Amino acid sequence: MERPTWVPPGIDPSVPSVSRIYDYYLGGSHNFEVDREAARRAMEAYPGLPKIMQANRAFMRRAVRHAVREGVTQFLDIGSGIPTFGNVHEIAQAADPRAHVVYVDHDPVAVAHGRAVLQGDPHTAVLPADLRKPHDILTSDEVGRLLDLDRPVALLLVAVLHFVEDQDDPWAAVAELRDALAPGSLLVLTHATTDTGPIKPEEGQGVEGVYRNVGSPLLMRTHRDVARFFDGFELVEPGLVAMPDWRPDPADTRAAADEDRAMYVGFAGVGRKP
Repeated sequence: MERPTWVPPGIDPSVPSVSRIYDYYLGGSHNFEVDREAARRAMEAYPGLPKIMQANRAFMRRAVRHAVREGVTQFLDIGSGIPTFGNVHEIAQAADPRAHVVYVDHDPVAVAHGRAVLQGDPHTAVLPADLRKPHDILTSDEVGRLLDLDRPVALLLVAVLHFVEDQDDPWAAVAELRDALAPGSLLVLTHATTDTGPIKPEEGQGVEGVYRNVGSPLLMRTHRDVARFFDGFELVEPGLVAMPDWRPDPADTRAAADEDRAMYVGFAGVGRKP
């Protein structure tokens, strides 16, 4: 098999990656057959997965624009994955060219490709780090160079917390990040669930099984457990809701016109640190 030019050295194309599976759902080209096969198995368990990922990305865009309207132009995107069209820096900088973005991911493919895409952009950086180790993120050179933690920051945890198991205490990691942020900072979050939509427990278990087999267990948490991530934040209207219901944009035809309830299997919310 010919190795694509975008693949960094040391990456094994026979091992699936959550970042590349997500890229496949979004219609991207930075994925291998092993990733597509894993995605197809997950879609056999629940065919609506691509629509969920598209709704997730649409929410992210709306939340980034909301942050800029609130005067927040610094973004820390943890679990960012492979940069694709319409990512955080493009949305934020279109609204305010002064916006700074630090992307964080522990997938070496996502990091390497992100650095290649963002080369030459002095307002962005890609950091190889793990959400479970907030101190490493907060004290990194990239954060120190691009983000002023004495001013409000938008912390994006979009479709990442459901990959952190309870035993690793993701709530403590989010609290540590929150405590390092200035008042006025925002938490932008999405999380998979079986609470809000038509997905059946057995379908959820099927999807979870696929991700467990690729080494990234996926947990579908309840509204109560997801709401705990917003401790210390004040939820902005309309609160913690299904992704398409968070301030829908009529111009976003995919979210506004698509009646497929598959998109209603994830929570979305934005909180403000008082």
